[in-house]
Amino acid sequence: MNILITGGGGFLGARLARTLLAQGRLPVAGGPAQPIDTITLADRVPPPADLAADPRVRFAGGDLNALVAGKAVPAPGTEVVFHLAAAVSGECEADFDLGMHSNLDATRALLDACRALGTRPTFVFASSLAVFGNLPGQPLPELIEDFTLPTPQSSYGIQKFIGEQLVADYTRKGFIRGRSTRLMTVSVRPGKPNGAASSFLSGMIREPLAGERGACPVPPETLVALSSPARTIEGVIRAAQASDSEWGPLTGMNLPSLRTTVGGMAAALEKVAGKQATALLDWTPDPAILRLVKTWPGNVASARARGLGLQADTDFEAIVRDYVRENPGAVKLPVR
Repeated sequence: MNILITGGGGFLGARLARTLLAQGRLPVAGGPAQPIDTITLADRVPPPADLAADPRVRFAGGDLNALVAGKAVPAPGTEVVFHLAAAVSGECEADFDLGMHSNLDATRALLDACRALGTRPTFVFASSLAVFGNLPGQPLPELIEDFTLPTPQSSYGIQKFIGEQLVADYTRKGFIRGRSTRLMTVSVRPGKPNGAASSFLSGMIREPLAGERGACPVPPETLVALSSPARTIEGVIRAAQASDSEWGPLTGMNLPSLRTTVGGMAAALEKVAGKQATALLDWTPDPAILRLVKTWPGNVASARARGLGLQADTDFEAIVRDYVRENPGAVKLPVR
């Protein structure tokens, strides 16, 4: 089996690749498990050293639009595509053209290239919770369900929703077997902050644990829908495994989420690393980030995902402890 992961040099893409390589086999679209022969990681940045050293890994470097135009990806024989590459929310608001190029043009180009393969590959699209947003004067329902009408209020959210619709139509026409998964905000991400408006939801944990100041640009009562890296990857892989009948409608599927508040996240940090950690938090409002975050729902249902056997994280403290266990070199404060 040959697999393509766009955004394969990033945190989620690399974690997905490691998980698949460790499994060694993958059942796709309800079929039997097949051995994984090759995973192509397409990204502007090269993969981490451990992945680069695996003989099953191939790297395709450069802009995704250029890679597709040059026929570097998807290679003939590609059976599964995990499309994770994207410009993130804050970047898309700051640079409209970047978002359209990276999120809309690249998705359309990749779908056309998969169509040209003529083999109906399984195509898992990483959509986002940002497809939902509060319309001015018309707030979202209290509970967001799989079939709640998306009303995105950001360029990023609009581009992701267009991507969902393209995946649905290419699937309806028989060009691909499409699966659009709506990812929740992933926390805790290791490494450096990125340009996402939600980046602080990792930074407010990651930086204090490293003994550095972390920003909290929204009020403590702000509701958020979160997913750990492990649960997120679990959902993306399960989408590829699901048969057409298990998957059901072609619309996007909400992945499971943990409902909490930013204040609750800070409380979990204190349980793990004490008041010395929360003393490093800066509760300074950022109007630009707050303007985006307040349009996002914090109460999200995931009935379809539960039907596939997927579950949400149970509490945020456990997520923080998983981060500490997986990233011991990045944790400088003593933990309890």
